Amino acid sequence: MKYLAFDLGASSGRAILGTLTDEGLELTEVHRFSNDPVSVSGTLHWDVLRLWHEIKEGIRAAVHQADAPLRSLGVDTWGCDFALLDDRDRMIANPVHYRDARTNGILDALFDVMEPKTIFAHSGVQFLPLNTLPQLVALRGAHHGDLERAATFLTMPDLFHFWLTGRKVNEFTNATTTQCLNPQTMAWSGTLLRAFELPERIFQDIEHPGTVLGELTPELAGELDVSPIPVTLPACHDTGSAVAAIPSSDRDSIWISSGTWSIMGVTTPTAILGAEALAHNFTNEGGVGQTYRFCKNIMGLWLLQECQRTWARQGQSFTFAELSRLGGRMERSVAIIDPDHADFLAPGDMPTRIQAYCHRTGQTPPTTVPEILRCIFDSLALKYRWVLERMEWTLSKRLSPIHVVGGGSQNDLLNQATADATDREVLAGPAEATATGNILVQAVASGEIGSFSEIGAVVRQSASLKSFAPVRDTAARTYWDESYARLESLMPAPPGT
Repeated sequence: MKYLAFDLGASSGRAILGTLTDEGLELTEVHRFSNDPVSVSGTLHWDVLRLWHEIKEGIRAAVHQADAPLRSLGVDTWGCDFALLDDRDRMIANPVHYRDARTNGILDALFDVMEPKTIFAHSGVQFLPLNTLPQLVALRGAHHGDLERAATFLTMPDLFHFWLTGRKVNEFTNATTTQCLNPQTMAWSGTLLRAFELPERIFQDIEHPGTVLGELTPELAGELDVSPIPVTLPACHDTGSAVAAIPSSDRDSIWISSGTWSIMGVTTPTAILGAEALAHNFTNEGGVGQTYRFCKNIMGLWLLQECQRTWARQGQSFTFAELSRLGGRMERSVAIIDPDHADFLAPGDMPTRIQAYCHRTGQTPPTTVPEILRCIFDSLALKYRWVLERMEWTLSKRLSPIHVVGGGSQNDLLNQATADATDREVLAGPAEATATGNILVQAVASGEIGSFSEIGAVVRQSASLKSFAPVRDTAARTYWDESYARLESLMPAPPGT
């Protein structure tokens, strides 16, 4: 059977064709496209109609390349962002990018209305200005009238699934990133929506991964000249799909979904809402099988991507593999940054921002390309250690090994730095975890795989994992421990504390 996964990340999108065989899952990329934000009149938007065009092109390419009918297709994307539709199902405005400046300082406005502990109790979500709740509060405060005219709220994958099938739902894993869903009831939180004067009527019914929405609309199938194809909800939040493809069911392991963002956490049967989780600004995001991902967002390879773009504009073009090799020229970093500092959130000249941050914090700024790269990799590895320690304190157990999945699992330098900084074994792979999880959830829905619990075995059969052991000589441990102490001195208190 052939399955089609659309995996839309914050910088690019792919259409991946998946086939289950006796040897496991075979993946074939049939279409790739960039996902570039567009600034209009000072607001940063997603180019959503272009993305819709690319999805249609991906369907055409998959049908052309497949030697059998497509059994199903599904879309996953990043979280938090959304579209509002009017009563005629037209977009009221182009969706705004979560890195737009409209939510700068918005968390204080939230805390003026409701205490952080109360918001957390009703959402289980970490406090970030890019969350959907702060975005909606900022939109209401701008007095554009968009919320008043809205009839439907759809997250980004919900929007594409609506255009594919004509059915409007809010998928569970992406809905949990909005900070508007109650993790205990798995339904929209009327308490939060009423407190922040958000219209409850626009939110749709919650559906879970593995739900078959229906087939392509007749109009779309005719436009593409394809037979009707069933559309199945994967874990529509890309991290949810990536974590579904973790090749382990060990509850003592911890995972990192490594891409533009690094999401680090563990899979739990229920949300964790205690005081320690709030104090460390952890979050609870939905997973397949009505599980939760107790985790934390870390800025991730966004830092590297923005450096790459800046250097390309300056006439120095590097592939990601070349950047990893260049970073390896430096044995140690001359400075450490907090990757999640607000200075690094927006697009722009990342090398200059890193240098300014180091100067401001009394450190020798990195100046060469290898120095800047080593600073990024070591700082990310140390932030992983910071999150790991606090997760272990919260859960009262040691977490090991670390499973790294996604595109960042191919970065050997970062993987080794992660092993060294955390003093844990790192198991890297699969790189195409999100598409793998997306497709295998579809396969469960079709009956080709018996249950969600069997997905890990298929991944282990299909993927080749690479192991990284921590270096434990005295000089290395001294470097990592001293650098970690420096990172801890740079860390601010969590929002609302």
